[in-house]
Amino acid sequence: MTYRAPLSDILFSLRLAAGADLEDLYADIADGVAEQTLNEAAKFAEGQLLPLDRIGDRAGVKFADGAVTTAPGWRQAYAGWRAGGWNAIAASPDHGGLGLPALLNAACTEIWNAANISFALCPLLSHGAIEALEAHASAALKETYLARIVSGEWTGTMNLTEPQAGSDLALLRTRAERNADGSYRLSGQKIFITYGEHDLADNIVHLVLARLPDAPPGTKGISLFLAPKFLPDEKGAFTRRNTLHCAGVEHKLGIHASPTCTMVYEDAVGFLIGEENNGLACMFTMMNNARLSVGLQGVALAERATQAALAYAKERKQGRAPGAPETSAIIEHPDVARMLLTMASLTAAARLISFETAASLDRAHRDEDPARAKAAEERASLLTPMAKAFSTDIGNEVTSLAVQVHGGMGYIEETGVAQLMRDARICAIYEGTNGIQAIDLVGRKLPMSGGAALTREIDDMRAIARESTVAAVGAAVEAFAQASHYLLRAAKQAPAEALAGATPYLRLFALARGATLLEKAAKAARRENDHNAARYEALAHFFAKNIAVAAPSLAQTVIEGARSVTEGKAAFGG
Repeated sequence: MTYRAPLSDILFSLRLAAGADLEDLYADIADGVAEQTLNEAAKFAEGQLLPLDRIGDRAGVKFADGAVTTAPGWRQAYAGWRAGGWNAIAASPDHGGLGLPALLNAACTEIWNAANISFALCPLLSHGAIEALEAHASAALKETYLARIVSGEWTGTMNLTEPQAGSDLALLRTRAERNADGSYRLSGQKIFITYGEHDLADNIVHLVLARLPDAPPGTKGISLFLAPKFLPDEKGAFTRRNTLHCAGVEHKLGIHASPTCTMVYEDAVGFLIGEENNGLACMFTMMNNARLSVGLQGVALAERATQAALAYAKERKQGRAPGAPETSAIIEHPDVARMLLTMASLTAAARLISFETAASLDRAHRDEDPARAKAAEERASLLTPMAKAFSTDIGNEVTSLAVQVHGGMGYIEETGVAQLMRDARICAIYEGTNGIQAIDLVGRKLPMSGGAALTREIDDMRAIARESTVAAVGAAVEAFAQASHYLLRAAKQAPAEALAGATPYLRLFALARGATLLEKAAKAARRENDHNAARYEALAHFFAKNIAVAAPSLAQTVIEGARSVTEGKAAFGG
């Protein structure tokens, strides 16, 4: 099974998201910079990462005496990653980064994860650590750690989850004690720590949530600390082992070559990031951008699965399609064509949504007009939970459809699509399950600024829908608007019912936004005489007529079905 980075689609989607700002806010990636960067990213992904993907799935990682050995070829690939400067794309130039847009980094993130998600998870966590340190760390911590993480010399992790505290961080028990020299001692256990231990870099910088003895209860009493695997010795060299270690690695359904570690801290030395008892706010700097990256993992695996299924469907001959005189390639059968169009249109819609989210993050940081920057920040906040959840949901759906297109051959590991389905399954779970994303969308994001961000989004979708010749596009937007207005009221009057409708509402949002962005893409491709114009028109038409038509039913579920959830405990004997 091969993969070729869909550079034409990615660049088109990037330009569409950048819009009129391409020559202004995005001047640093104009004049061919984006094309050149993505071409090089594709070469590295296809030449170095892709060949290791199957090897990593079969070999996994080895754990012995607290040490993790990564799969064959991993260390050489990581050395190539460092040498290429890929870790530095979006980081600040103040610490050795290139300072390029989040939108360009999002495009690269898709390519790397499509080629080898198990490898790409390591830099994904490092990028999150960089963002948290840039935003909240002291000058001394930045000087010591940031340049080394930006260069890839060291890697970063995120330590949240504990055995008794999954998504409910209020339950975490990891303790922090103050030292006289201003440092802290950390004690506790963390689980599911991606690349918590490995042999790719000389040092691993752990970002750890812990609670001080006099901290208030709940999430208001959580602090964030930096705890490196190695501390500086008397000469300043990082050779002194901190009292933290990996106690084991998980045996997982997928992403076998990514070490998922149980980490134990035993009076480990840590350094405060930000202020005491404000750790959750600091960590969310890391988590929100990581959620977009996880959404792009869903896009990436869906793209690769679509490529594999399409190639197989063109080659595999079985049965006679309607009107065919002889055995046909299965792509000629209408039901197989339906599956392939579903896969391709869902993937394209999720990519457009994710790139719009990345562009909003850029505008929030780059636009010098405070009002526009605030509106962009609110839009990024509104879109992020939808981008993460929808993209990873369709990652599951599309990889499953790839197995279906392959038939019995898809269920056999040698064809490769079974691995994609296994790898994709985690994406809807980690960085906040998709149900939590939906709750975040309904409970926190819709009411922002009195619903102003939501109103702007609906107005934008309506403007696109008015120019569409397909009634289903406008119907999807109006169904979304109706459900939105209901939830804004229900969140205050009947919060349980609002939360019961959160997941179908998020899907409804994605269908309305996906249909309008595909419509916008098709019109832009026609206007620019882009060679992909016919393809985008076909995908937009199919999505509207076959997928977005579910929007009114989803709105009905949100508005009328919630009570059946809140009153449905009798089904389980409750």
